[in-house]
Amino acid sequence: MAMDAERRQAELIGQFSAQAAALSSAPQLAALVLEATSHPALFAFSELLTLPALSKLAGTQYASSLDVLRLFAYGTLKDYKSNSGSLPALLPDQIRKLKQLSVLTLAESTKILPYDQLMQELDVSNVRELEDFLINECMYSGIVRGKLDQLRRCFEVQFAAGRDLTPDQLNNMIDTLSDWLGTSDSLLHQIQEKIKWADTMSEVNKKHQKEFEDRVEEAKKSIKQADNDLRGHDDFLSESGGIMDFEEDRIRPKRRRQPPA
Repeated sequence: MAMDAERRQAELIGQFSAQAAALSSAPQLAALVLEATSHPALFAFSELLTLPALSKLAGTQYASSLDVLRLFAYGTLKDYKSNSGSLPALLPDQIRKLKQLSVLTLAESTKILPYDQLMQELDVSNVRELEDFLINECMYSGIVRGKLDQLRRCFEVQFAAGRDLTPDQLNNMIDTLSDWLGTSDSLLHQIQEKIKWADTMSEVNKKHQKEFEDRVEEAKKSIKQADNDLRGHDDFLSESGGIMDFEEDRIRPKRRRQPPA
């Protein structure tokens, strides 16, 4: 679902970008901005701001169209009301779109949106109107998913599409990612050093184990040789003892038997 929505956004941005490249007059480009900011399925505008063709609006009587496009990229309905004197009047479709974008902005900071806060931000006078807007214009359009809690008088956001990043937000994200990359590189270096140390200790342990096994084997051989020598000595003594007994018997004088009295 999210991938389909992202693909649809990319398709629409591509279509409007191609149209802008084919236009040359400021009135035509201003009309294109009006069409883009009124489109019911387009919610990303920062890429359109970077189109070289739209820079032709700067310094013309249609320059305020760039301000409108910037408002839809980064602003809210509250921002529009605060700067309505310097911006052209918005069409009903644009007002509805800006309210939808305002909900997305609120959902970026918290997932529990009180009804009172939403009614104030969206310029809605009652709960019924607010809930109808959240259901029909936000949840059915797929930009948010959530639960309406009438008892607690709040909207519990489960999912919200992301908005365009302001230049400051983008710079902060780049700084955060750069810090993360530096930390990751440092951690990777430490891990590699520990792996190298572990490999070295493994080789040392293998060497010590080999030396120990060699000493054990030598000790076994020495014990076996000593045992063999001892067995040979015992056998020799046993054989020598038999000869000596025989010789003693042979040379021992025999006693004469005394005649009976």
